[in-house]
Amino acid sequence: MASANTTERPLSPAKERGKFARLLRKYALQIAIVFVALLLWAFFFWRSPLTWGSYAIYNSLMSTTPYFALMAIPLTLVVVAKEIDLSFGSIMAWGMAAFSVVFMALRDTNPQLGVYLGFLACLLAGLFAGWLNGFIVVKLGIPSLVTTIGTQFFWRGVVLVVTDGQGLGMTVVKETILYNLFVGRFLGVIPAQFLWTIAFGIIVWFFLNHHKFGAHVYLVGDNVDSARLMGVDVERTKIATFAVVGVAAAFAGFVVSEQVLFLWPTLGDGYLLNTLASVFLGGTSVFGGTGTVFGTFVAAFIIAIINPGIVAAGWTAYWTQLIYGFIIVVSVALQSILRKRLT
Repeated sequence: MASANTTERPLSPAKERGKFARLLRKYALQIAIVFVALLLWAFFFWRSPLTWGSYAIYNSLMSTTPYFALMAIPLTLVVVAKEIDLSFGSIMAWGMAAFSVVFMALRDTNPQLGVYLGFLACLLAGLFAGWLNGFIVVKLGIPSLVTTIGTQFFWRGVVLVVTDGQGLGMTVVKETILYNLFVGRFLGVIPAQFLWTIAFGIIVWFFLNHHKFGAHVYLVGDNVDSARLMGVDVERTKIATFAVVGVAAAFAGFVVSEQVLFLWPTLGDGYLLNTLASVFLGGTSVFGGTGTVFGTFVAAFIIAIINPGIVAAGWTAYWTQLIYGFIIVVSVALQSILRKRLT
């Protein structure tokens, strides 16, 4: 009679190596991007230990990187689904234009209520803009590249018309809970927007990797025909990814405006390169079907440290573009090598 206290037999060395190789294959993209991040940080720390050994530089990175990371993380969904969105910068401003309309209507009677309702209007405006992108791409069959270039100009034009090209002061926001909630300091040290970026990352990661919606996104990006045969609603899945980016862009626009307590009609300009670079540097394939939220999150901070790293090292800003290109090429090359060696 077998003993009730039997123990599991340990894996043989060959099986252990096989298990380790499978883990490497599964997390190859994450390993590559973390390696690049550590290598770059070590280089900048070597060049300027006083700067990179101080909390001030990390406080600055945690405060400003979320401005584009909040959009890059959900944009990963769109790219995994084999689409692209270039309109998020304008949607940032469009969301805040909706905020300004609601806020101005209530500014003289109940300004704090105007802030809360304006924030809600901001998110709804972003949701609509994102949904519209998806609708045009899916229902009208216009390529997402062309669609979002067009809506990028459209929403920027709407913002300029609505605001008459004028800015809007937002000092009243400091009197509401939204200020500390989104741009305050947790425990007096950690910027709230950094915590929101982590929260965005966890939520998107969960849905992409542990929910049927994420499985559908991967299937759609890998092979649309196969996805349809498996019963995936391709159109609804794609529209949903665009809608999520729209909401995230509007939220990021509110966070940026809240930080400076002013709404600029040019809000969102300058975030396109950093956002897209974060997605592609993080290992998300432009051909769809492959991507990692963790990679996008880490890549956003890689992109963020390049410029201050160059300045702290005593080089001119002209090196910035060179380093951007070098880091992206090296990262993509590492990812490609890892895929080939571990498959």
